[in-house]
Amino acid sequence: MTAAATPQHPLVAAARRLAEDVLAPAAERHDRDGVTPEAIAALKASGVLGVNAPAAYGGREAPAAVGREVAEILAGACCSTFFVQAQHHTPVRTLMTGAREPRERWLRPLAEGRALAGIAFSHLRAFPQLPVRATELPDGGLRFDGRVPWYTGWGLNDVFLLGGATADGQVVFALAEPHDQPGLTATEPLRLAALTGARTVGLVLDGFTVPPEAVVTRQPYAEWAAADRPKNTNTNPAVFGVARAALDLLDAFGDPEAKDTADVLRARLDAARRDAYALVDEVPADQELDARLAVKTRAYDLMRAATTAAIVAGGGRAFGLSAPAQRLAREGLFLVVQGQTAEVRSAHLAALRA
Repeated sequence: MTAAATPQHPLVAAARRLAEDVLAPAAERHDRDGVTPEAIAALKASGVLGVNAPAAYGGREAPAAVGREVAEILAGACCSTFFVQAQHHTPVRTLMTGAREPRERWLRPLAEGRALAGIAFSHLRAFPQLPVRATELPDGGLRFDGRVPWYTGWGLNDVFLLGGATADGQVVFALAEPHDQPGLTATEPLRLAALTGARTVGLVLDGFTVPPEAVVTRQPYAEWAAADRPKNTNTNPAVFGVARAALDLLDAFGDPEAKDTADVLRARLDAARRDAYALVDEVPADQELDARLAVKTRAYDLMRAATTAAIVAGGGRAFGLSAPAQRLAREGLFLVVQGQTAEVRSAHLAALRA
């Protein structure tokens, strides 16, 4: 499916309705006070949580281009809500190829949008350090000890995918319920420069155990890392969504200079978007990594230019907490470091030095 065809897909239309009717009007409130249960209920009801889920389990099994367009729409409307739901799709994909018992328990409610999933595994990228150590139990269950530095959606998610590494280099994933319980305690919510509304906490794990039927996958770390590392070289669709929203603000000012600026930046953004998505769609995931990183940093530059332009055009009014321009600028800064790996950081710093 081409990018031009995605606006005709029912899930793209559903995402636009959700964005216009629920998310955008509440975005500044979500940014200040947190994403609400009411917004999550609307998200679940919209159907977008099943965008990539298999039809056999009630999902929509939409083309990748549709998933990217949905992500752009949601991120441009309210990046806090987007980021909460963005966690959901990894557990869905993991369950599709994981063990039967957790798949049969959770995949249908996740695919149908009756449940929302979170994730807790970015710490695995620190291996051979073990921020979260997993220990195999005699019955086939797992024990987790350590600290998860980032967990998004606390108080909003129904289940989460927890990752850990064993001392002998195995990566394990299991599903658990996200609430304080023996062995699992959440920190106070993290106060961040942006996306505080996504309800991010740390998780303290002290002998937290899960039964065998909750274990989704086990695999060698090297195997997991080989599949994980290329993912973050691709451009996050949210970058284009936030940039688009900033350019729409420029158009709305009704000022000829603002509109001319928006037109120029939109053409550049569209070109970067085409290049980024062509690499995803047409090139094997482990190839052309330098090209992926180059277009990723180009997209960052354009997002920064778009959000800065919205602030410049808005003047002092753009700095009020009720103004979307300042929120979009801060959300853009968040996206620069979200999911950042050493390779991404090096490529971005090198581009800034050029």
